[in-house]
Amino acid sequence: MAPHSKAGAALSALRDDLAGDVFAPGDPGYDGARTVFNGLIDRRPAVIAQCADPADVVRAVRFGRDLDLPIAVRGGGHGVAGTALGDNALVVDLRRMHRVTVDPAGEAVRVEGGATMSDLDRATQPYGLATTGGRASTTGVGGFVLGGGTGWLDRAFGLAVDNLLGVELVTADAERVHANPDENPELFWALHGGGGNFGVATALTLCLHEMPEFSLALLLYLPRFGPDVVRTFREVVHAGPDELGGAVLYLTGPPHAFVPEHLAGTLVCGALLTYPGRGEDLRKLAEPLLALPHEAELAGDLPYADAQCLFDVPSGLRNHWSAEYLTGLPDKLVDVFCARADGMPVPTHTQHLLFPQGGAVAAGPHEWPVPYRDAAWAAHPLAVWADPADDERAVAWVRDVRADVRPWSTGAVYLNFIGDEGAERVRAGLGPGNGLRLAKVKRRWDPDNVFRFNHNIRPV
Repeated sequence: MAPHSKAGAALSALRDDLAGDVFAPGDPGYDGARTVFNGLIDRRPAVIAQCADPADVVRAVRFGRDLDLPIAVRGGGHGVAGTALGDNALVVDLRRMHRVTVDPAGEAVRVEGGATMSDLDRATQPYGLATTGGRASTTGVGGFVLGGGTGWLDRAFGLAVDNLLGVELVTADAERVHANPDENPELFWALHGGGGNFGVATALTLCLHEMPEFSLALLLYLPRFGPDVVRTFREVVHAGPDELGGAVLYLTGPPHAFVPEHLAGTLVCGALLTYPGRGEDLRKLAEPLLALPHEAELAGDLPYADAQCLFDVPSGLRNHWSAEYLTGLPDKLVDVFCARADGMPVPTHTQHLLFPQGGAVAAGPHEWPVPYRDAAWAAHPLAVWADPADDERAVAWVRDVRADVRPWSTGAVYLNFIGDEGAERVRAGLGPGNGLRLAKVKRRWDPDNVFRFNHNIRPV
């Protein structure tokens, strides 16, 4: 950090120059500005620059470089690792930059770096168009896409990076560049899973797909039926079309109108099917699950943007997540998965999930640094709780789930699903053959590792 006199003068100039707001410790609003989705994260940046446009981002990065500050980038602030913040760092906060511009004729959309899934989905829905997004409406689009991007539509439309057409970036040298197949193609390759290592993504352009209808089926069962539910769900997905997605999960009975009172606040097993088509067609696909004795049912046509809110979790709760990508889902693994539900922290927002892969995920481009593409299933223990007294048991439960399913693991992982689990897990999330190539791209665009608050790729 620069001497106090220089730092004070630079901060004063930044306040004057920025169209957005600037917060430093002691300022009114500073504590609110440094709050992120995961309540376990409590970090104190040196400066938070809430940028209003790309010119503000350039000014903020120049300020950080002049004062030798590491730089964190905040889009949605939803990441479990809390990488949107850094102690004694400059935070480039993009939340004011959330404009979404749809090109229906070109079936493309330009999304500013601070937009959330809700911003994206509600902008494209009136045109009967969609692209793969995260499984919560509050997730930031930028971090989601650059980290790979898996969601309810990935079996239909591929991973989010498979739909990435271009990125507008502010680099560590405070230069504005474009990355696409024709401009800076090696940087464009690295942005397909390399996350925020290479600069500040001020906007992304994504491919859209026709989706005039969307439907969903969510069935809730008593936990004792869990193994039958998981096996039946597995067969429904295997026999169904590639476009059929969803998850099978254990969760606390949610406070939705369709959930009977006796399930509220108790452990339940759920089967969720998602389909980019008509509800009546989805019901036919779901018949084996509907035939099992279930306690609650929500099935039919539903606007996709509304479906994206179904599993939203309030911000500020304590979160610890992880994942293992699996070679398959044999009966033995089903039993192991279901048995671990008994130790879930309940009642909380914790979820114990299995996602099917395949479809357009497996058929997509294999050149990107997303090594989990060929896994058949993903196990995702997602612990969310309010009471600090539950910290130890919640974290231990996530660790135990990973240990239980590891005999079936491919070794790869989706980095957006995990917190800080060490350098080996970062390499597992980028692919063993991609490390040197990514490090060379990092050296070209960020040789000083200014953007280090992420699943970090160190420059060669």
